[in-house]
Amino acid sequence: MRTAPLDNGIGLDHLGRRRRSPPGSPAPSPHVPEAVVRRVLPLLTAAALAVAGLLTAGPPAAAVDADLVRNGGFESGLDGWSCSGASGAVVTAPVHGGSSALRATPAGQDNARCSQTVTVRPDSAYTLSAWVQGAYVYLGASGTGTTDVSTWTQTPGAWKQLTTGFRTGPATTSVTVYTHGWYGQGAHLTDDLTLVGPDPGGTGPGPQPPAAPTGLTGSAASASTVALSWTAATGATSYKVYRDGAAPLTSATTSATVTGLAASTPYTFRVAAVNAAGESPQSSPVTVATTGGGGPGTPGLPAHALVGYLHSSFANGSGYVRMADVPASWDVIDLAFGEPSSVTSGDIRFRLCPVTECPNVESAAEFKAAIKAKQAAGKKVLISIGGQNGQVQLTTTAARDAFVSSVGKIIDEYGLNGLDIDFEGHSLSLATGDTDFRAPTTPVIVNLISAVKTLKARYGPDFVLTMAPETFFVQLGHQYYGSGPWGGQDPRAGAYLPVIHALRDDLTLLHVQDYNSGSVMGLDGQYHSMGGADFHIAMTDMLLTGFPVAGDATRVFPPLRPDQVAIGLPATTNAGNGYTAPAEVTKALDCLTKGLACGAYQPHGIRPDLRGLMTWSVNWDRFGGWEFSRGFDAYFGG
Repeated sequence: MRTAPLDNGIGLDHLGRRRRSPPGSPAPSPHVPEAVVRRVLPLLTAAALAVAGLLTAGPPAAAVDADLVRNGGFESGLDGWSCSGASGAVVTAPVHGGSSALRATPAGQDNARCSQTVTVRPDSAYTLSAWVQGAYVYLGASGTGTTDVSTWTQTPGAWKQLTTGFRTGPATTSVTVYTHGWYGQGAHLTDDLTLVGPDPGGTGPGPQPPAAPTGLTGSAASASTVALSWTAATGATSYKVYRDGAAPLTSATTSATVTGLAASTPYTFRVAAVNAAGESPQSSPVTVATTGGGGPGTPGLPAHALVGYLHSSFANGSGYVRMADVPASWDVIDLAFGEPSSVTSGDIRFRLCPVTECPNVESAAEFKAAIKAKQAAGKKVLISIGGQNGQVQLTTTAARDAFVSSVGKIIDEYGLNGLDIDFEGHSLSLATGDTDFRAPTTPVIVNLISAVKTLKARYGPDFVLTMAPETFFVQLGHQYYGSGPWGGQDPRAGAYLPVIHALRDDLTLLHVQDYNSGSVMGLDGQYHSMGGADFHIAMTDMLLTGFPVAGDATRVFPPLRPDQVAIGLPATTNAGNGYTAPAEVTKALDCLTKGLACGAYQPHGIRPDLRGLMTWSVNWDRFGGWEFSRGFDAYFGG
């Protein structure tokens, strides 16, 4: 989980073969004549472009249109641009225009992504264009507030222009434009990148803030949930629900369900209307008391939980965070990582980060005391086994027994609440002929199931068990399972499914890593790519609906309960491929829990009991100014 481990493009393509091209990629947009160049567009009006016949893709530009990208010709080096790793550099040859161009080189799991966040006007049409050279060069925009877009070229050779268009959402004030290559490919070039549309600094009356909503009413839907509704405000595009000073909850309709509340407790709510011009005054208040009782029957978790990994045993660029300094937002804290003494030993070891790597590391006594304090505040602290570097293969019963013994010692020594299984890489792989997830025969699978059941029985019903597999090991099983009936496929495909299925009655939370992933086919028969709401909606819906394994309608993986499922995301762009902007996370949650803003993928039901979110990691979230956890608190009223 520390770096991009693998995706479903490693080992096989969507036909189970060695990958030849990026799976699930859209076809390129129509060619736009070379005359539309970056340095001309800002000087021309839409009328002139139309007369000249030059603008052939996207909506027509308005009179105040401008090129909003900073340094799109890379004449000022990488000024304004952020490139992943050390992938980007400016070169003087070859170039498309001017004297410079961007040259970016994919390496390992880094697809050489360079991006820039651009200020835009809400509810406005924009055209994104760039000249590229190389195989599998992508151009796209995310955070548009409507449908994110991308286009690509797969043929090397001469310069080619990529063009796509989009309309911003009613409250969207910035978008991220980007270009990237593809894993395993050579360097690619980008030049004369433009984003043409209304200048956010242009003149015009613009919308006015709406009036305050009226008619706010509420009722207690459960011990932890209140349902609210109100009368629409003219000109409003969304609403904010305020509760007793908590961060506001955003709703796209005239109703909202507030969750994560305490039983038998009164809460006061107000609503404000929002549009592009601003926010209205708040409505008159309404007070609603929740009913008595408790939440879903999982071990001591709130109705909606935030899960995060804490880098306790190693250092990286995110910085070390002491246990006592983990904010109260985090409901489940996974200690990363317990790792084996050798791949097949089953002997798991855990140590605090050495002071030479982490100068601010606390002592073992301070660490244990901080764990107790977190638990006293209702938090759960688990040992996470595996990670990217901790390959664990329980090939024998001796390794199984060593796993049970060593993990138990770690749990006892630190007084932990349970166990997180984060097996990655080659830890789980299905033997040839093991084709039924309901009755596995592969030793590493059978022994892991047995070991976890033993630990669960030892510690009783309050034992918290979570898992953090990659999409390759779970949702890809919808298409491919193990090496397949005729062999030749990657034997790791879908390899977590028998483990999840056998332990589903013991499982507290499954939070699949919706990142570091290739495109995956959803239940709609379409491929979905990471980074936007659509991917999280499609991948989560598969877990909550169930799916045929390897396309076999007689072998259906049954759905999990919504309270057993959380969505896994990277906390920042530094934490892993597939970072999802907060607005897109909100879209995914709105769709899955309220049936709102679902876009192209329609889930098979509304699940207000979806447990919450997981992120890699607490450390990276601090590095990013706590954007992820603040967003969770704002959405769920934390």
